Amino acid sequence: MMFNKYNENLVESIRLWLREDVGSGDMTSISTITIGEQSKGIIHAKADGVIAGLPLAKLVFEIVDPSLAFVSYVKEGESVSKGTVLAEVEGSTHSILTGERLALNLVQRLSGIATKTNAFVVALQGLPTRLVDTRKTTPGHRLLEKYAVRVGGGCNHRFGLYDAVMIKDNHIKGAGSIEQAVSRARAHIPHTMTIEVETESLEQVSEAILAGADIIMLDNMSHSLMHEAVEMIRSKASHVKIEASGNVSLETIRGIAVCGVDIISVGQLTYSFDNLDISLDLNAKKEGQAL
Repeated sequence: MMFNKYNENLVESIRLWLREDVGSGDMTSISTITIGEQSKGIIHAKADGVIAGLPLAKLVFEIVDPSLAFVSYVKEGESVSKGTVLAEVEGSTHSILTGERLALNLVQRLSGIATKTNAFVVALQGLPTRLVDTRKTTPGHRLLEKYAVRVGGGCNHRFGLYDAVMIKDNHIKGAGSIEQAVSRARAHIPHTMTIEVETESLEQVSEAILAGADIIMLDNMSHSLMHEAVEMIRSKASHVKIEASGNVSLETIRGIAVCGVDIISVGQLTYSFDNLDISLDLNAKKEGQAL
């Protein structure tokens, strides 16, 4: 994802978020700090983690004040320890403080997602199973949160309802059967789009195979049932991709992967994580003085 002034949707979102926070002006800075004061803000990690979103922070400061100079000292996806200096921003003290909270909020959130994702990736180390996210994202922040998953070493599932067909339990109820749902979807979508079917039993797995699903999701299955389902799919439709989902944790994910699935989707990557603690410390100086 490109974090720059040419991404019009992202720039508009940042302007909206700044309006929400700044409103008619930063009254604290305006009333306490002399106009023209120059400073350097040092952004540093207050906990160990995987960093994501520094280019986004740079864009925030550029939108607040194009004259601010922002320098990153770590790369996206880099693991850092507590105390690591991540970046510096230099220029107008008023401008730095105006953009500080939004920039930090975004980097803390994306780094939290990247850190959690990386922990799941490490748990799968040595296995071919792919870790993917879900649509359980914060409204308005989906692209950013899915970006953070990639930075953390994970992969993206569909981005929305528009780029793939996923037939879940309510679609099956509405259509009348898995066969009807898949048949109707196949007749409607372009040939380049895949159809995934969520299943909860061996009977449904068999129906999904016969219906011609491209991907079969094994939802909330025990390990023993999942083993059976994988064997059934491999023997009858070896081309079909197999996804596992439901109640996946750091403690259970490796055991699920060993069942032979191709993909494991984990919703908590983007809905249940801790923001990485990141701070900005200001070293103020009088205009024209060196830090």
